[in-house]
Amino acid sequence: MTRSKRRLVSSFVLVILLILWIWAAASLGSRLTAASGWLNLVFYIVTGLGWVFLMRPVFRWMNSGPE
Repeated sequence: MTRSKRRLVSSFVLVILLILWIWAAASLGSRLTAASGWLNLVFYIVTGLGWVFLMRPVFRWMNSGPE
């Protein structure tokens, strides 16, 4: 598969994964409204940076292989 096709496919995958990540974070975040401030802080740090680790394999696949 050429790099341009991989980029097209991975773009769709990234959008879907981001939508699911945002939905999950919003669902869990709404349940933590009564939690302590420290738990909220940890939750927002994890959800704010966690998507990068979820997307890393997609980015690697997108940029691998021949042009």
